[in-house]
Amino acid sequence: MSAIGQSIKIDSVSKFYGNFQALDHVSLEAGSGEFLTILGSSGSGKTTLLKIIAGFEAASDGQILINGENVAHKKAYERNIGMLFQNYALFPHMTVAENIAYPLKLRRVPKDEIKERVNDIIKLIKLDGMEKRFPKQLSGGQQQRCALARAIVYNPPLLLLDEPLGALDKNLRHEMQFEIKRIQKELGITTISVTHDQEEALTMSDKICIMSHGVIQQCSSPEDIYKEPHNQFVAEFIGSTNLVKGKVVSKSKESDCWVSMVQTGLSDTPIRVEEPLGKRQYNMEDVLLAIRPELIHLMKDRPGHLNSFMGEILNSVYMGDYYRVLVRTADGNELNVKISPEAFDHYAGQKKLEFFFNANCVTTIYEREKGVMLKLVEHDPNDLT
Repeated sequence: MSAIGQSIKIDSVSKFYGNFQALDHVSLEAGSGEFLTILGSSGSGKTTLLKIIAGFEAASDGQILINGENVAHKKAYERNIGMLFQNYALFPHMTVAENIAYPLKLRRVPKDEIKERVNDIIKLIKLDGMEKRFPKQLSGGQQQRCALARAIVYNPPLLLLDEPLGALDKNLRHEMQFEIKRIQKELGITTISVTHDQEEALTMSDKICIMSHGVIQQCSSPEDIYKEPHNQFVAEFIGSTNLVKGKVVSKSKESDCWVSMVQTGLSDTPIRVEEPLGKRQYNMEDVLLAIRPELIHLMKDRPGHLNSFMGEILNSVYMGDYYRVLVRTADGNELNVKISPEAFDHYAGQKKLEFFFNANCVTTIYEREKGVMLKLVEHDPNDLT
């Protein structure tokens, strides 16, 4: 079987419940066959947005365009969208085959075609030989596969996933991340998933949309979200990061990058920060520097590195393939650092160590409004305001 994913565009969608605004002019898009994850904590508005896309809730304002057609005023059943719920919602009195066939029967598909489609999808989701089992006879992962098959057997233009892996244990969750991604890519179905699980979002998505308080903070590839957070909220929300306050003392443009010299409390001398030429720059002195723990290294045999600093070891936790080390710098700032077991064992017993990080491994966060961390910082290579 094959499906052709359709593009979706959410255009300035808002949602009010009385005086409470759950969504504030949300705009995002997913291209044909893309896997988009809406990521956020409880109360961020992600589930409300999913319900509006599905047609379970009405938007207060804005458009929902599927392949260019505004479906905002259509009923849920008129949108023909596939939906996978966290609790699977399988019919307990129906077998695997009967559960999967149910949407086809509702659409009055001929019996021969139903049988063929059900057989094809069962092979795709690897439930061969389990056609006559009931949901209670299936494991959690098998139930989820069955529910996924039911959601996609009629070739919907769009698939919505509501916390799809939340009910599974950790090992099975990891396995199903790859399985859902495999099936989604094989069918080419456009998929929007809602989750609060960062690892799930990074593993499965072509694009991640981070929400907070009904506002989109950043929407881009997993790599960009992790390496180039647009604001402090995103930097702190995804993974672990170190935020260091700094003051820009000089700025210049070199052949392949912007170069800022930033005075911080890490050392007496300014540190060098290199940013892509395409990144928008601001004439602001006060900045935040985001440095991931894995990008801070022990100095070892590299004395005199420009971005170096001394750190006092406060605590360490063995994580298997690395040590998570808490380091206090000269100004009292506390940083998280990842150190390999070999390097950590080599320096065992030393209370102070020298560290460094490369100039192009720092993300500079320019907040346009002090104290307001929920503003999307746009990039414009031609604007130096």
